[in-house]
Amino acid sequence: MIKELVTPAEIMSAYPVMKQLRSHLDEQTYLELVMDAKELDRYRLFALFEGRDGLEGTSSRIIAVVGFKPMITLYYGRFVWVCDLVTDSGQRQMGNGEKLLSFVHEWARENKFESVALSSGLTRTAAHRFYETKMGYDKVSYVFKSTITSL
Repeated sequence: MIKELVTPAEIMSAYPVMKQLRSHLDEQTYLELVMDAKELDRYRLFALFEGRDGLEGTSSRIIAVVGFKPMITLYYGRFVWVCDLVTDSGQRQMGNGEKLLSFVHEWARENKFESVALSSGLTRTAAHRFYETKMGYDKVSYVFKSTITSL
């Protein structure tokens, strides 16, 4: 089952899995960033649960997480940007990433977005293979970053 994580407690329940992708984030920073992104940038966070219901108080647990935001740019038009996609290390290569990314594609289609885009670290060759081979993504650009230092 896939469920949107909305409350701070729900968002924190995804931290152990998200930490596997975003290892530089402590719990407080993670929660602050997700809450700010939800409020200011339309960020949505969804989890794939092992088991049927994904409700609190049950034995189901989060096995994969995706965070995305709908965007509009002149380059891509109306699209969904996948910010975060991670499957728990013990649950990889079982189709969980495909389920979540397919969910994002369906969400985009239902909400009239034209495409889904993402970036992936240069060294993540297994992820690149997954995006290109399994999910049919094309490499269309490089992403560049410049860190702004404080004065």
